[in-house]
Amino acid sequence: MKHILLSLFTISLLSCSQQKKIAALDPNALKPAVVTEKVPFDTDDPAIWVHPTDKSQSLVIGTDKETGGGLYAFDLNGKIVRKVVGLQRPNNVDIAYGVMLGGQKKDLAIVTERETNKLRFFSLPDMQELGTGLEVFEGETARKPMGIAVYTRPSDNASFVVVGRKTGPSGSYLWQYRILDDKGQPAMQLVRKFGEYSGKKEIESIAVDNENGYIYYSDEQAGIHKYHADPAKGNEELAFFGQKDFKEDIEGISFYKFPDGTGYIVVSDQQANRFNFYPREGSKTNPNEHTLIAGLPFSTQESDGSETTSVSLPGFSGGLFVAMSTDRTFQYYRWADIAKAAGLRVLNAAE
Repeated sequence: MKHILLSLFTISLLSCSQQKKIAALDPNALKPAVVTEKVPFDTDDPAIWVHPTDKSQSLVIGTDKETGGGLYAFDLNGKIVRKVVGLQRPNNVDIAYGVMLGGQKKDLAIVTERETNKLRFFSLPDMQELGTGLEVFEGETARKPMGIAVYTRPSDNASFVVVGRKTGPSGSYLWQYRILDDKGQPAMQLVRKFGEYSGKKEIESIAVDNENGYIYYSDEQAGIHKYHADPAKGNEELAFFGQKDFKEDIEGISFYKFPDGTGYIVVSDQQANRFNFYPREGSKTNPNEHTLIAGLPFSTQESDGSETTSVSLPGFSGGLFVAMSTDRTFQYYRWADIAKAAGLRVLNAAE
């Protein structure tokens, strides 16, 4: 027990030291509770895997974006506990829970690998690769996958991935694939091409609100697009918002969720070192009207990818928010601290 407490104290001291350096950039910015160990190249996108029975064993899965980069698993103290290196520019990552493969349910970390035009699949929590990767955007001249989000359809538990690319035409910038079981290995079937695009820069961050059934993605210098997540519901754009709320690039998107479908959409205002908060449920009269509630400066430096969970974890009662920073780290924030600073709600354990 003494050894564990000492280790936690050492990590806490390390985080405080890093926090002081970060705080000098903006003394009014919200400070993280934990700063992870550094990766070799360039942190890009995190995902949060919540352990089904022991929340203390939950992991933050993050990409190190470079040729020869990797996929890293961090514990809740920010320590690297597992890694897969030698990937060819891994970009974004998302988690698929309970995918049936070989007659067993598996949790997967799915990563876009830009230089091979593939998705790579890793089982969790052991981070063992399944298969050798599956190609995306086949037949296209513009490929280079970047963003990814997972959707699990409630009616039949079918799992899908929505993938974005470095460049692509408006109307079919995103492709959606259904995940299939090929004798215990993942396979995919293309089910639709969709997604308007301004042409101003690129689309990277994609996020799925699984319970409410929507896909959101950042058109980086234009706004945030919203579509149905279920391909059976069509390709009509439901909303395009946030056009005047950002300094320059619109980046990472995630959700803080309440069981009744309300909550917050959290979006990175990258060059401003801020995050903007929108109502997950929309307005009182229109579920597709998302008006800015608040903006809050964070200690992250030009944050790209981010992720949120409203599940209480050890050290993060009320939920955890994780965001990348350009100093090759990910920063962990307590949602309770965010809510206090921005005037937002916190999910109580009773809810």
